[in-house]
Amino acid sequence: MQAGYRLVSYADSNGAPVAGILAAGRVVPATSILGARFSSVMEILRFWDETNPRLAKACEDKGFADKGTPLASIKLLAPLLYPGAFYCAGANYWDHLNEMAAIAKQTTGRDVHITKPAEPWFFLKTAAGSIIGDGAPARLPNFSKQVDWEAEIGAVIARPTRNISEKDALSAVAGYLIVNDLSARDLMKREGSIFVYDWIGQKCFEDAAPMGPWLTPTAYISDPNNLSIKLWVNGVLKQDSNTSKMVHNTAEQIAYLSRHITLQPGDVIATGTPAGVGLPKGEFLKPGDEVKIEIAELGTLTNKMVADFA
Repeated sequence: MQAGYRLVSYADSNGAPVAGILAAGRVVPATSILGARFSSVMEILRFWDETNPRLAKACEDKGFADKGTPLASIKLLAPLLYPGAFYCAGANYWDHLNEMAAIAKQTTGRDVHITKPAEPWFFLKTAAGSIIGDGAPARLPNFSKQVDWEAEIGAVIARPTRNISEKDALSAVAGYLIVNDLSARDLMKREGSIFVYDWIGQKCFEDAAPMGPWLTPTAYISDPNNLSIKLWVNGVLKQDSNTSKMVHNTAEQIAYLSRHITLQPGDVIATGTPAGVGLPKGEFLKPGDEVKIEIAELGTLTNKMVADFA
């Protein structure tokens, strides 16, 4: 792991979620550094300009690691329990657009000319109803037979942000994490409806948003616009790309959203997925499948798919 610290949420001895500081392979309760008030990652983010410097300084203490519990002994939860808003960018990687254009040509026989839209495009995803952490089983909805994977980098907002410029937009980010935007492809459209696309049906269901394994502060990321992003299903590499292939980069996305609404601390922006999703090949997830996502400098997020018997 790189220098510095990571923010985690984990289950204490009673199973209750608490915020932790991960450094040198060990986890220390955030309250031991910041005080009892800061028992959640969301609370830490609400006062980011105060808490971040204190945490960074604390983890530089040579005796810091001796105070913690080994990471291997910790049950990690999703880092953010739970963001107030969870924005997801659609069709935002050039290689993914080319992949989808090829499908359109096969279907219609016509070439699709791809150009950069003037502005990014978003949908919303449920937070508490969908977010799970690293290692948690992801329940596949019994109403879908075509659940697909989507590896994404998520940007987490640090402070209230309104009408920020693209030039300054990355200064609004507290840190980054990994998101798997699980999608029910067979629920994309509803026949007989004037609305056609069903974004709730295809994107919002139990466990539809694995997230983690931790939040990496921006100070420990070399360049969010040049990070390797990979996804495996049962050990087979499916997605292999780089965040440099985004159509609208993270700064453009933040600037766009901030023109419409004040972004709040802890809000997550999942910035889109690259080529290699299952839909083009007709490959979809089934119970027992293991999905692993690795984004450079952000760690690895792994979840096994299970049937939902609810």
